[in-house]
Amino acid sequence: MKTARTVVAATACVSLLTLILAGCSTGASSAAPAAATDSSPKITVVAGENEYADVVQQIGGDRVDVSAIMSDPNTDPHTFEASASVAKEIAGAQLVVQNGLGYDDFMTDLEKASPDANRSVIVAQDVLGLPDSTDNPHLWYDPKTMPAVASAVADKLSELDPASADAFRTNLATFTASLSDWTDALSSFAKDHPKTPVAVTEPVADFMLQAADADVKTPWNLQAAIMNDTDPSAQDTATQDALFTGKQVKVFLYNQQVTDDTTDKYLQLAKDNGIPVVGVYETMPANYHYQDWMLAEVKALETAVTQGTSTEHL
Repeated sequence: MKTARTVVAATACVSLLTLILAGCSTGASSAAPAAATDSSPKITVVAGENEYADVVQQIGGDRVDVSAIMSDPNTDPHTFEASASVAKEIAGAQLVVQNGLGYDDFMTDLEKASPDANRSVIVAQDVLGLPDSTDNPHLWYDPKTMPAVASAVADKLSELDPASADAFRTNLATFTASLSDWTDALSSFAKDHPKTPVAVTEPVADFMLQAADADVKTPWNLQAAIMNDTDPSAQDTATQDALFTGKQVKVFLYNQQVTDDTTDKYLQLAKDNGIPVVGVYETMPANYHYQDWMLAEVKALETAVTQGTSTEHL
């Protein structure tokens, strides 16, 4: 869903590009990617978020030069503003990978401002066939997302570098298989702890919670309000407060990157009422591959439910 908070002002991006594009060319635990034998220049890839960049690197191996625009898990991705260097990176990319659903519209703005018929763009939203009205943009927490995106990446890299296609296919198979630890953990949690009641700040990990058969008790409108930087209603606020004071939930999932007085209040309420906290992120934390990060989140959820122990930071 495209919201005021998740869309960077296009005017600023275009003004920035007007100044710089004249000088721009338009031209962990997972297994190491298979090496290609081609000595030609690497494929230049730019990803909007570092979780997508990590997947591209795992598929492309030593045949790709990948950079991520958003890679700091300590900052609010919704307030990101593109710099001249970002515009230059996108203008020179052969392949761009982004999330869609308004989450990284600045990427689309910059692509339009530096048109290049030879540049390919993969948008997770489009790969999954999701309409713009989809209300949760945090697609990387959905177990269906990265297998589809990785397959699209392998296809496109094979078009750009046919000599390395076999290596890309081998890496795709390795990556897809490596996701099984995460999906198995989700299935086990769903079997062992069905309908576990949880509270959240915003819908960052909601897709994962769905796959784990958890029951998100936080009103959707409150999640959306926090995500879109608006004030939740008094009724939704009272409902959320009662989840903590009445000990109606077993876990509180707290977005470590988007915090304000409202989210801080809920964090304190969870702690005051003995409800374990699990920190979730929009940007992949350091020292993880994508699949390891996702597995760590499920393990933290399991630990919270079975031991009452918080994992506020990965």
